[in-house]
Amino acid sequence: MTSRRRLLDVLGPVRHGSRSLATCRVKCDNACDHPAPNPTDNPRFADIAERALSRRAVLAGAGAGAAAVVVGRPLAAGAAARTVAVDPGAALTFTPVEPTVVDDVVVADGYQSAVIAVWGDPVGRGAPAFDPYRQSRRSQERQVGYNADYLMLLPLPGNGDKGLLAVNHEYTNEELMFPADGGYTSADRAAVAMAAHGMSILEVERVGGTGEWRRVTRPSRFDRRITAYTPMVASGPAAGDPRLSGPVAGTLNNCAGGVTPWGTVLTGEENFNQYFDAPAGVSAEHVESYLRYQIRTTGWSTRRWSEVDERFDASRFPNTAYTFGWVVEVDPYDPSSTPVKRTMLGRFKHEGATVSFTADGRVVAYMGDDQNDDYLYKFVSRGTFRDGPSTAARWHNMTLLDHGTLYVAVFSGDGGPEGDGELPYDGTGRWVPLASDRTSYVEGFSVAEVLVNTRLAADRVGATKMDRPEDVERNPVTGAVYACLTNNKARTAPNAAAPLTDGLIRETFEGPLVLAPGNRHGYVLEQWEAGNDAAAETFGWNLFLVCGDPEDPRTWFGGFPKDRVSPISAPDNVTFDPAGNLWVATDAGELGANDGMFAVPVQGADRGWLRQFLSVPVGAECCGPLVTEDGSTAFAAPQHPGEVEGSTFENPASTWPHTDPFPRPGVICVWRPDGLPIGR
Repeated sequence: MTSRRRLLDVLGPVRHGSRSLATCRVKCDNACDHPAPNPTDNPRFADIAERALSRRAVLAGAGAGAAAVVVGRPLAAGAAARTVAVDPGAALTFTPVEPTVVDDVVVADGYQSAVIAVWGDPVGRGAPAFDPYRQSRRSQERQVGYNADYLMLLPLPGNGDKGLLAVNHEYTNEELMFPADGGYTSADRAAVAMAAHGMSILEVERVGGTGEWRRVTRPSRFDRRITAYTPMVASGPAAGDPRLSGPVAGTLNNCAGGVTPWGTVLTGEENFNQYFDAPAGVSAEHVESYLRYQIRTTGWSTRRWSEVDERFDASRFPNTAYTFGWVVEVDPYDPSSTPVKRTMLGRFKHEGATVSFTADGRVVAYMGDDQNDDYLYKFVSRGTFRDGPSTAARWHNMTLLDHGTLYVAVFSGDGGPEGDGELPYDGTGRWVPLASDRTSYVEGFSVAEVLVNTRLAADRVGATKMDRPEDVERNPVTGAVYACLTNNKARTAPNAAAPLTDGLIRETFEGPLVLAPGNRHGYVLEQWEAGNDAAAETFGWNLFLVCGDPEDPRTWFGGFPKDRVSPISAPDNVTFDPAGNLWVATDAGELGANDGMFAVPVQGADRGWLRQFLSVPVGAECCGPLVTEDGSTAFAAPQHPGEVEGSTFENPASTWPHTDPFPRPGVICVWRPDGLPIGR
């Protein structure tokens, strides 16, 4: 317990928590230096959740024993209760790793890890060898991109030991990519960076029937790079809107994603706003939308991509910004296919889009808009999924994301009664329709306007401001939906707020910035749709995890005794193992240790027993995460190792994976040599 206390004490009054200033600059363009771009007085989830936090304090003081044995939850106000059977083989038995600051991947005892791919590895036939002194757009377009994020392993038909690994590439760290004496111009660096965004499709194979995976040794016909230059098309109701009438090319800031039942990959365009310059300003018709999406209306971005590609000059081409902020569908089995931007899923800072089924066979996509005070969404298709290998069935399924209804979440704090032996609901909620492909439900908005300016439409219907909603996924075993609310560090009021030359609004302070308590370490929200049907328009919700140091009285771990859990901060992405246990990856936690991957049961006597499974290197966040369907392998992506203020190519804070004197972010797999499932 001494180490936990020390980790909590090292924080002190810091400006950006433990997140490096370098991270703030290149990941989200210093978003925290600006007020949240949501100007409405819509209810804030942080205020609604206060009752839940107070209830947990009372339960913690009383021992909180009852909540630890819950195996089911009531489904919604007025709905019948449901109990989920607990698989006795689902118990997690690994010994947790201790919080660490070492520059390496550290895994739980009894496990091994291996690097599968890193930035610069060849992709496809004839790919050039990686040379950091001779990088170009053309070479990078045939090499693994930078800063891997979302991961998905898809099977190759007829061979269970081979698959396709889809890897998102969120953004770039030019100060770690390019040597100062490499002779690169700013235009050279920008062109390589654009080619290092997007996605890699890599053929991989299982090693000797174990849980280890590696790249195939021969160039694969499936290997593919998708970049900020790749031609794409828009589909759905907004595809014909004048703002999307020009070329739709490239995808960028690809964060999380999802996989469809028909075998395609969805990738979310997140902090797309940061790539646009407006040296001569933008016309008045675009200002409201630009500011709501935190896009500059004048001035220069830190990346200055418009000097390389005129598309990113919003003064000359203001409509380009409307071609980003979508969910992109990619067919990994067809390298010649054109990626599709699915406009029916709305335009915002997509963390990802994870797909599930309704009770009657329609598909649902859950989505978070990763910004302080923005919203949770879901899409429900009109048509139903057609199973089977026929070409006709697949083509039908690939139209499902263009036809249906887009919803936004509204939360209330009217939880259920106490005293029934299990933790009651903290509140209920409803999914409010914004638009179908045929009808707008927002007064004054056409269907296309709802989809192009989804944030403005959601503002109008009173959606609940959330605490940076990131990954949202439905448990395939229990049906519960889990959302990572990474944090929302409410701050003291600024001395002044004024527009600056970069076309944004920035808060100005005298002296150090002081963080209010707020949701500093993040929540994991648990939702139960009415009737356990993903099509339902009502739900109940609980704060399953209130993250932080277990010694902090505000923390909560599903009611499990806090002296047995691992400290955790900034939950970002989640996945599930075959037993339905929740796996959580963190990003820029504020407890003084490296980020990592954690596992926690969501039902049974161990509900809430959260343990750290692995730790990533210095300066990195833990991305992915993924546990295979057979439970034999866990995948993770140590993103931006060495991303620390002052870290450079010549003098990096990390050299992971220690193959070079500079860092090369990439993808790892973790497995048990004895062949038992991950976590056991």
